[in-house]
This record gives sequence, structure tokens and C-alpha cells, in this order.
Amino acid sequence: MYEIYEQLLTQAGVTSYQVSKATGIATATLSDWKRGRSTPKQDKLQKIADYFHVPLSYLLSGNMQETSWDTDMLCLVQSAAGRESVKTLLEYSIRAEDSDIRLAIAVLKALEEKGKQ
Repeated sequence: MYEIYEQLLTQAGVTSYQVSKATGIATATLSDWKRGRSTPKQDKLQKIADYFHVPLSYLLSGNMQETSWDTDMLCLVQSAAGRESVKTLLEYSIRAEDSDIRLAIAVLKALEEKGKQ
């Protein structure tokens, strides 16, 4: 996600500080995302997407077209913090077909439910 954010910064000719001021997202939060210390929450990602006038899916995958799995994918990204195997799967999904992503989401949801039991 952060790589796409940096591309948007460059394309728009703005700095993270300017985005921070316009969106209300602390610069420290943006730095934490860059360093992998924290995972963006949906409301903050939506503010960034709105700021750059792109769909949320673009921040998640680089795809300008909204997909039906964006919200599910975002929830999984947030729950993946600190879990390398899930992060790897999510990174792979950027290059995957929609049907593969839907299957991966279903598997991850099932695993998450099993872990709650």
C-alpha cells in the first residue's frame, strides 16, 4: 500500500506533510505505515483515497476499478499485522485474478474463525 501512496504523492506533487494536514492523519501515522509498524485502518485509507480522488481499491492493489472484495481485503490486511504468512498471501493477491482472491478471502476467513474457537 505504501508504495502506491508514494506514487500518488509524486504524481500529485505533494508531500506527506501536506496530505497529513489535509486529511488529519498524523505524519507519525504515515511514517509508521511506511516502516511497517502499523497497518492502516479503513477510515484513514479512505481519507487518503478521497484526497487523491482514487478508489480505495487503488491504494490496496493499484487497480483503479472498485471490486466487490475491497472491504474484505482491507479487513484481512488489518488483521495480518505481524503475521508474515498472511502478508505474503495478500501481496500475492495483488497479481491474482478476482476469482483467486475471492477464494483466498474465503480460506482466510475460515482460518480466522477456526482460530477464534
